[in-house]
Formats: sequence, C-alpha cells, structure tokens
Amino acid sequence: PHRLLILAGNLMAPFNHNVHNQRVIGGYDAPPNKWKWQVNADFLSMNINKICSIIDPFNIVTAAHCILSEYRVVVGEYNLYEYDGSEQFKRVEKIIVHPGWTGDLANGNDIAMMRLAEPVYDNGYVAIAELPYPDQMLPHDFTCYITGWGLINGFGSVPDILQEAPINVVEHSVCSQHNWWGSIALKTMVCAGGDGVISGCQGDSGGPLNCFIDGAWRVHGVVSYGPAGMCNQVNKPTVFTRVSSFLDWIYSVSLLHSLWCNSGYFILSHLPDSYSFLCFPQVSRSN
Repeated sequence: PHRLLILAGNLMAPFNHNVHNQRVIGGYDAPPNKWKWQVNADFLSMNINKICSIIDPFNIVTAAHCILSEYRVVVGEYNLYEYDGSEQFKRVEKIIVHPGWTGDLANGNDIAMMRLAEPVYDNGYVAIAELPYPDQMLPHDFTCYITGWGLINGFGSVPDILQEAPINVVEHSVCSQHNWWGSIALKTMVCAGGDGVISGCQGDSGGPLNCFIDGAWRVHGVVSYGPAGMCNQVNKPTVFTRVSSFLDWIYSVSLLHSLWCNSGYFILSHLPDSYSFLCFPQVSRSN
C-alpha cells in the first residue's frame, strides 16, 4: 500500500487505482487526433484504466505507483466507450520500475516504463511523444495541458471523450513553500494548478503534462499525486514527476530492447544496473 502523508493538516494521496476512470477537473472535450501519444492502459483482471505516454514504438512511460500487474494498452484511443477504428491494442511484456522508487510519494522517483510485446505503428492516430531537454525547468505560470478520460467534476459525471484542460506551472520556489506542498515538493517534480479550478484527480496517475515549448508539444510531467478529498484545492496543485530529471534513465531503459523473458512464469530479475523487470507469461493478444 502507498503511504498517505499528513502535512499541516492536509492529506497527500496518489492519484491511483481506486477509480476506474481518469479524471480531469475543469476540462472539456479535446479535438480528435490531437494528443496522439496518449495511452489508455487497462489492468486486465480488474477493468481498471491508467494513462500513459508513448516515448518510442516499444516503450510507454507512466507512474511507478500505478503498477499493479498485467496490462494491455490501447493507443489511438479517443472515445473510451466506442470503437473508433483508430485504436491499436498491445500487450505489455515487461514493466520497468525506477530503482529509486520506494513506494513513498514524498521521496519522488515515481516513474516506470512499460515494454510492449510488439511495437505501435503510425496509422495517422498515433505518435511518439517529444520529450524535454535534460534538467529543463518550465517558468512560473507557463501554460501546459493535462489530458484524460473520466469524471469532470466532483459529482460523478463521466465523459466518453478524451478531456483536456489548460493548467499553469507553479515553479519550485513557490510550490515548496510551507502553505503549498512544502518540503515534499522536490526539484525532480513539477507542480501545476493550485487555482481551485483545474487539476488532475483520482485515477489520473501516469498521465502527461503536455507543454508546447521549443516548437513542439513535449511531455514534461507524469501525474504523481495531489491532495486527498477535493482535488482542485487552492495552493495544492497537481504534482508530476519531472521527465527532464529522468531522461538518462528513460533512454537507458529504452535501449534494452534485446532483453526478453525466457520463462512462461512471472519473473522478477535484478540487472547489474538495478533496474527491476516484471515479466508476464506469453498470452494471446486480445482486441
């Protein structure tokens, strides 16, 4: 189980698997075919969904605290409850969790990668995410977008269509103040929101913080945590894992394409570089 931290009277919680749909508070319908690197990941045995991003044809990035067990990913998704003809269904073969992840959100390193059994391909509805430069930090009040499916308010309204919402970055010097997130807002994280209107929420974990900078949309963050209770609280922004802080690890993992599971059983193996791989049995791909 993941720890809940009580800080100055506020609960911090992962935006994880307790809700069956991704929630973007304050969002609206995204235009079709806009966020092509967005991924819907299904936890097969429980019908629970997660959000991820495509970083190369074989690899998907998500939050470490999302990891449960066997997944199938759907790329090219738009309407969650209809077959649009744009989807590709792929089985996850390996899950690679960052070696610094301890299960404590306050320690950071909340990032993981999913290795697909077969690559995604460009069918006009799927694209690989652009990533930031190493250690790149966004300026205060820079507007990015958070995207996802699911509840659009605190009353249980669930849309079919992918939602998007503009959300402003809160720089580290502000987010780490005691009346914001304090010392648990690390420099390896990005804060965005905190205006009491727009936020991520329960079930939104692993989703991208999409920012247009240097001439391209880039995934600068992976949803990690936010306040328990009402998600869109003033001075309690959504907190993302900062992608630019983990590029060396991401690129190292994505180069390990020659590693395969050689057993029909579940394997946990520790490689010399301390990366942990969760490998799943070979099963038929289900559409």
